[in-house]
This record gives sequence, structure tokens and C-alpha cells, in this order.
Amino acid sequence: MGPYITSHIDRQGAGDSRPTALQIIKDQELEGKLAGKTIVLTGARTGIGLETARALSSTGANLILLVRDVEKASTTLGDILEPGRVSLVDMDNASFASVRTAAATILTQTNNRINILIANAGIMGIQERTLTEDGYEMHFATNHLGHFLLFQLLKDALLTASTPSFHSRVVVVSSSSQRARGLNASDNYNFEKGGYKYELAYANSKLANVYMANEIERRYASKGLHATSVHPGAIWTDLPRHLGREFIDNIMGNEKIAKWFKNAEQGAATTVVASVGKEWEGTGGKYLEDCEEAKRGADDGAVFGVGYVKHTYDPEAELRLWKDSLKIVEMDDDTE
Repeated sequence: MGPYITSHIDRQGAGDSRPTALQIIKDQELEGKLAGKTIVLTGARTGIGLETARALSSTGANLILLVRDVEKASTTLGDILEPGRVSLVDMDNASFASVRTAAATILTQTNNRINILIANAGIMGIQERTLTEDGYEMHFATNHLGHFLLFQLLKDALLTASTPSFHSRVVVVSSSSQRARGLNASDNYNFEKGGYKYELAYANSKLANVYMANEIERRYASKGLHATSVHPGAIWTDLPRHLGREFIDNIMGNEKIAKWFKNAEQGAATTVVASVGKEWEGTGGKYLEDCEEAKRGADDGAVFGVGYVKHTYDPEAELRLWKDSLKIVEMDDDTE
């Protein structure tokens, strides 16, 4: 039994006894212990990304925080920004050009050595089917393709930085929405065949997050690079802003559901466990929730359900998505 299982049994809503990201750092005795390591984090300006950045800053690691609005991020992250150690880089996950520009900046700043990449940025609730400037469905492009391209561009730096005592890691922030359904077919990632609903698009992109991590582990574990995916929990951040106030009020008005919600500090805890937790040194390929590896859940498609489902681990679908994604972002497969 892991140390945080009991605290997740009697859920009482945001701010209850479930651990925060900073508590994880303290429990792992990592305050000031990662000086010289480099962590890259996307979507750091608000929500769980902001709290992940704050907690990881306490380790003494060098942080490169990727944000869409540097000016606003300079305000929200001002208490941890530190020249030469904690810095901001502009990046829009929905734009391949922006991702490529940001990656080039990161590689220069890090001298091509990165220890941890955290793919946290995301969107949810685009109610009308919308394509990016590159021609891809907005959820799929922002939540998956942008992170996939970023990984491909930073991969060599992650492999170079890996050592026998500190393997490099990739953490991909997913969602329990991945439980809802299997992955779209190769010719329907953009809902070209119709049937678009934001719930389906979001679930599709969040399952892609899991598959990306699973495939990274399969391909690069032997080279000292590991990956996990995480469900941070139900947290009210600005993620569902596209859905409107009425949607939020209806959800929070359900007392049973409201008890499952965490605050942002608690929501960042599982990401931090996956990123720096000693129990994940030298291993990966798992889907985490509530600061532990997720257990087998019911194949009921419930978005608020607990545990992984049958399609969470699917090597055939994971490989298919990987190869399709390489073609989309125009990158070569280096493991063939």
C-alpha cells in the first residue's frame, strides 16, 4: 500500500486531507536536492501547471516554463522566477511553428541536456469543431500533437542527460476522460467523418496522452528514458472556461461529485510524484492517479470513474498513433 492511499478514501472536496504538490516534495525530502537538474514544463501559467512549477522550484532544479502569454505569466509566476534558474519561454501548443521555435530556444538554454519533460498544457470544451493553423482538431492538436512534437525535438537532450543514477523522465498529464472510449481511427483524428462533440474530442486527446507515454517507455526505457501518464483528479481551474458558468455550477451543485474535487495544489501532486518521486526512478509505462499507479477499474466508460480500463493499455493502438503522429509532425522514426 502506498503512503497516500488512505488519504484518498474519504474524499471531502477541495482542500481536504489529500496531499499537495509541495507536501510530496517535502515527503520525498527533495527540497534543494535537485540543483543542476533541468525540468521543462508546459502550461505553467495557471492551475495545476502553476502549482507544479511552484513545488518543483523548491527542489532547486532549473525550470523552463512554457506559457502562451509571457506577460501574464510573469505576474502569476513572479514569486518563483529567478534569472538563470527559473525562466519563461513563449509557446503555443496548437502551433507547430511555435513549438519548433520554443524547442530551439530550450535546447540553447539547456545546452542540449534536459532531465524531465512535463507535458501539462491542455484545453477542453471547444464546442464547435475547430481546426488549428496546421489543419488539426483543436483538442487533438493542443493536448497531443504539440506535446508529441515537443518531445521529438527534445528527445535527444533527454537521452543525453540520462545517467545510471538519475534516468530522464517524461510525464504526460492525461485525464480520467481517457476511460470514456477508444482512440479515433487514423482517418478520423479530426472528426472528418462527423459526430464531433467536445466530450469525445477531449477524451480522444487524453487517451492519446496515455498512449504517447506508454510508447515512449516501450521505445526508450532501455536507453534510460522513462514515461508515465497521470490523471491529476477533478480540479476547477480555467480549463473548462469554454463551457460557461452554468455548466460549472451544475457540476458543483452535485454534492457527491463535488467531494471528488481537489484544489490546484492537490491536483499537482500526482504530476510531482511522477516527475521526481523516487518510486518512479528507472521505471514507467504506467497510468497514475491519486499519487499512485492506477488500479484496474470497471470498463463502464465513466469519466469520473476510478482506475484504468481495457483500452488504457493497447500496444497496437499506441504504435498506430505514434506512427501517425510522426507523419503529421513530419518527423522520422528513430527506432526502426
